[in-house]
Amino acid sequence: MSIRRIAQRGITLIEQIVFIVIVSVGVMGLVSVMNPAIRASADPMLTKQLVAIAESLLNEVLHQPFTWCDPDDVAASTAQSYADCANPQNVLGPTLGETRYALGSDPAFDNVADYAGPMPTIDDPSGSNAMAGYTANIVIARVGNAMGLADDTAALSVTVTVNPGAENFTLTGIRFRYAPRI
Repeated sequence: MSIRRIAQRGITLIEQIVFIVIVSVGVMGLVSVMNPAIRASADPMLTKQLVAIAESLLNEVLHQPFTWCDPDDVAASTAQSYADCANPQNVLGPTLGETRYALGSDPAFDNVADYAGPMPTIDDPSGSNAMAGYTANIVIARVGNAMGLADDTAALSVTVTVNPGAENFTLTGIRFRYAPRI
Protein backbone atom coordinates (compact mmCIF):
# COMPACT_ATOMS: atom_id res chain seq x y z
CA MET A 1 0.00 0.00 0.00
CA SER A 2 1.21 3.29 -0.83
CA ILE A 3 0.28 6.24 1.23
CA ARG A 4 -0.31 9.28 -0.75
CA ARG A 5 0.22 12.49 0.90
CA ILE A 6 -2.41 15.04 0.15
CA ALA A 7 -0.92 18.49 -0.03
CA GLN A 8 -2.75 20.87 2.16
CA ARG A 9 -3.79 24.02 0.55
CA GLY A 10 -4.65 27.25 2.36
CA ILE A 11 -3.29 30.66 3.00
CA THR A 12 0.00 31.57 4.45
CA LEU A 13 0.61 33.79 7.44
CA ILE A 14 1.77 36.60 5.18
CA GLU A 15 -1.47 36.41 3.15
CA GLN A 16 -3.50 36.55 6.37
CA ILE A 17 -1.63 39.64 7.58
CA VAL A 18 -2.10 41.39 4.21
CA PHE A 19 -5.85 40.54 4.32
CA ILE A 20 -6.18 41.92 7.88
CA VAL A 21 -4.38 45.14 6.90
CA ILE A 22 -6.62 45.64 3.83
CA VAL A 23 -9.82 44.99 5.78
CA SER A 24 -8.65 47.28 8.63
CA VAL A 25 -7.97 50.12 6.20
CA GLY A 26 -11.44 49.63 4.68
CA VAL A 27 -13.16 49.59 8.09
CA MET A 28 -11.25 52.69 9.21
CA GLY A 29 -12.31 54.49 6.03
CA LEU A 30 -15.93 53.50 6.60
CA VAL A 31 -15.86 54.60 10.24
CA SER A 32 -14.24 57.93 9.35
CA VAL A 33 -17.02 58.60 6.82
CA MET A 34 -19.80 57.54 9.19
CA ASN A 35 -18.56 59.48 12.23
CA PRO A 36 -19.47 62.98 10.92
CA ALA A 37 -22.79 61.66 9.64
CA ILE A 38 -23.64 60.23 13.04
CA ARG A 39 -22.58 63.42 14.81
CA ALA A 40 -24.68 65.53 12.44
CA SER A 41 -27.73 63.31 12.82
CA ALA A 42 -28.82 65.30 15.89
CA ASP A 43 -29.00 68.52 13.82
CA PRO A 44 -32.42 67.72 12.28
CA MET A 45 -33.83 67.43 15.80
CA LEU A 46 -32.40 70.85 16.71
CA THR A 47 -33.77 72.34 13.50
CA LYS A 48 -37.21 70.83 14.11
CA GLN A 49 -37.26 72.27 17.63
CA LEU A 50 -36.25 75.71 16.34
CA VAL A 51 -38.96 75.60 13.68
CA ALA A 52 -41.61 74.40 16.15
CA ILE A 53 -40.78 77.14 18.67
CA ALA A 54 -40.68 79.89 16.01
CA GLU A 55 -43.95 78.75 14.42
CA SER A 56 -45.64 78.54 17.80
CA LEU A 57 -44.56 82.04 18.85
CA LEU A 58 -45.40 83.57 15.46
CA ASN A 59 -48.82 81.90 15.52
CA GLU A 60 -49.44 83.15 19.08
CA VAL A 61 -48.54 86.74 18.14
CA LEU A 62 -50.45 86.84 14.85
CA HIS A 63 -53.63 85.56 16.51
CA GLN A 64 -53.75 88.51 18.91
CA PRO A 65 -56.00 91.50 18.13
CA PHE A 66 -54.48 94.43 16.22
CA THR A 67 -56.60 97.49 16.82
CA TRP A 68 -56.11 101.24 17.34
CA CYS A 69 -56.83 100.87 21.05
CA ASP A 70 -55.75 98.35 23.63
CA PRO A 71 -58.44 95.62 23.50
CA ASP A 72 -59.40 96.48 27.11
CA ASP A 73 -60.37 99.99 25.97
CA VAL A 74 -64.14 100.50 25.55
CA ALA A 75 -63.54 102.15 22.16
CA ALA A 76 -61.42 99.24 20.80
CA SER A 77 -64.09 98.00 18.41
CA THR A 78 -65.15 101.42 17.10
CA ALA A 79 -62.02 103.62 17.14
CA GLN A 80 -60.78 104.82 13.76
CA SER A 81 -57.56 106.42 14.98
CA TYR A 82 -55.34 106.55 18.05
CA ALA A 83 -57.10 109.78 19.07
CA ASP A 84 -60.37 107.87 19.59
CA CYS A 85 -58.81 105.73 22.35
CA ALA A 86 -58.43 106.29 26.06
CA ASN A 87 -55.59 103.72 25.92
CA PRO A 88 -54.08 103.80 22.39
CA GLN A 89 -52.00 100.83 21.22
CA ASN A 90 -49.43 102.94 19.39
CA VAL A 91 -46.36 101.75 21.32
CA LEU A 92 -44.53 98.59 20.34
CA GLY A 93 -43.98 96.53 23.48
CA PRO A 94 -46.01 95.56 26.56
CA THR A 95 -48.36 98.15 27.99
CA LEU A 96 -49.68 98.63 31.50
CA GLY A 97 -47.39 96.00 33.02
CA GLU A 98 -48.77 93.21 30.82
CA THR A 99 -46.94 89.88 30.75
CA ARG A 100 -47.18 86.95 28.39
CA TYR A 101 -49.19 84.71 30.75
CA ALA A 102 -50.82 87.15 33.20
CA LEU A 103 -48.49 86.38 36.08
CA GLY A 104 -49.76 87.52 39.46
CA SER A 105 -51.92 90.61 39.20
CA ASP A 106 -50.42 91.64 35.82
CA PRO A 107 -52.76 91.35 32.82
CA ALA A 108 -51.81 89.14 29.85
CA PHE A 109 -50.59 90.37 26.47
CA ASP A 110 -53.71 91.19 24.47
CA ASN A 111 -52.44 92.89 21.33
CA VAL A 112 -49.88 92.07 18.63
CA ALA A 113 -47.67 95.01 19.60
CA ASP A 114 -47.36 93.76 23.20
CA TYR A 115 -44.99 90.98 22.11
CA ALA A 116 -42.19 93.22 20.78
CA GLY A 117 -38.90 92.49 22.48
CA PRO A 118 -36.74 89.65 23.77
CA MET A 119 -38.01 86.49 25.44
CA PRO A 120 -35.10 85.27 27.56
CA THR A 121 -36.81 81.92 28.19
CA ILE A 122 -39.26 79.85 26.22
CA ASP A 123 -41.76 78.80 28.86
CA ASP A 124 -45.31 77.54 28.99
CA PRO A 125 -48.34 78.92 30.87
CA SER A 126 -47.49 76.87 33.97
CA GLY A 127 -44.21 78.79 34.19
CA SER A 128 -41.99 75.76 33.58
CA ASN A 129 -39.12 76.33 31.22
CA ALA A 130 -39.97 73.48 28.84
CA MET A 131 -37.31 74.47 26.30
CA ALA A 132 -34.31 75.24 28.49
CA GLY A 133 -31.46 76.89 26.64
CA TYR A 134 -33.61 78.42 23.90
CA THR A 135 -34.26 82.15 23.64
CA ALA A 136 -36.40 84.18 21.28
CA ASN A 137 -36.59 87.74 20.09
CA ILE A 138 -39.68 89.23 18.50
CA VAL A 139 -39.22 92.30 16.31
CA ILE A 140 -42.37 94.15 15.29
CA ALA A 141 -42.21 96.91 12.69
CA ARG A 142 -44.81 99.08 10.99
CA VAL A 143 -44.91 98.17 7.29
CA GLY A 144 -48.18 99.63 5.98
CA ASN A 145 -46.45 101.86 3.43
CA ALA A 146 -44.29 98.98 2.21
CA MET A 147 -47.49 97.00 1.63
CA GLY A 148 -48.94 99.80 -0.48
CA LEU A 149 -51.20 101.27 2.22
CA ALA A 150 -51.52 104.99 2.88
CA ASP A 151 -51.26 104.44 6.65
CA ASP A 152 -47.92 102.97 7.76
CA THR A 153 -49.50 101.81 11.04
CA ALA A 154 -52.12 99.66 9.23
CA ALA A 155 -49.80 96.63 8.94
CA LEU A 156 -47.16 95.11 11.16
CA SER A 157 -44.29 92.83 10.26
CA VAL A 158 -43.65 90.28 13.01
CA THR A 159 -40.23 88.60 12.93
CA VAL A 160 -39.52 85.80 15.40
CA THR A 161 -35.91 84.68 15.84
CA VAL A 162 -35.21 81.62 17.99
CA ASN A 163 -31.78 80.38 18.98
CA PRO A 164 -30.29 77.80 21.31
CA GLY A 165 -26.88 79.44 21.17
CA ALA A 166 -24.96 79.76 17.91
CA GLU A 167 -27.67 78.68 15.46
CA ASN A 168 -30.62 80.95 14.61
CA PHE A 169 -33.96 80.33 12.95
CA THR A 170 -36.17 83.22 11.83
CA LEU A 171 -39.79 83.39 10.64
CA THR A 172 -41.67 86.51 9.54
CA GLY A 173 -45.39 87.15 9.26
CA ILE A 174 -47.54 90.16 8.41
CA ARG A 175 -50.57 91.30 10.39
CA PHE A 176 -53.08 93.86 9.08
CA ARG A 177 -55.34 95.96 11.27
CA TYR A 178 -58.86 94.58 11.02
CA ALA A 179 -60.81 96.83 13.37
CA PRO A 180 -63.02 98.67 13.13
CA ARG A 181 -65.09 97.15 10.37
CA ILE A 182 -67.45 99.91 9.42
